[in-house]
Amino acid sequence: MKFVIVGYGRVGTRTARILQSEGHNVVIVEREPEKVDRARDDGFTVVAGDGSEESVLEEAGIDTADAIGGLTGDLNTNFTACMIGKEHGCRTVLRIDADYREEIYEKYAADVDEIIYPERLGAAGAKTALLGGDFNVLADLTERLSIASVEVPEGSPVIGKRVVEVELPGDAHIYAHGSSHEPMTIPLPQTVIEAGDSVAVMAAPDGLDDVRASLKGGT
Repeated sequence: MKFVIVGYGRVGTRTARILQSEGHNVVIVEREPEKVDRARDDGFTVVAGDGSEESVLEEAGIDTADAIGGLTGDLNTNFTACMIGKEHGCRTVLRIDADYREEIYEKYAADVDEIIYPERLGAAGAKTALLGGDFNVLADLTERLSIASVEVPEGSPVIGKRVVEVELPGDAHIYAHGSSHEPMTIPLPQTVIEAGDSVAVMAAPDGLDDVRASLKGGT
């Protein structure tokens, strides 16, 4: 798969390295000279420029990319990059920092495929590790949402469906998918769910039971 990562800061660097280690083609877009040099030293193809400019993203190969991540510390740059990516048929992932306001989330959520909050996700993971580590329920990701991992059993009504086609109760949605015994990653539009796969969902805390039932085919 080919991914365009806009921003080679802390979040962009880690994301790019993980994708690269899994054998994916990753192109970095970065405008700060020091970060451009660092990305090149790390072995990435780098386009030096502003990720909010379409010509820069076209140089990065947005036309043939499967997904784009707007992962800089600047919301406007991230959103513009995602909107350009959307016009070019890419899956779009938008970074919003921990100090986001609910109205900002509501403004941008409908226009991109996924919104991530790196600081909040890290805090949730740290809390879970301190409590003994149970990835099946990572509660209180935000005041409004929790995340959970569900293994899809034989007979589930979602088997054979593409991830993007699955409708879940309430405002819940799938944000990660993994084939049986493999790590979960961001699902691409063509990803199809099979028995034994795991999916990570984001939902209101009081709606997780309904979401699990919907995925497992039970009540």
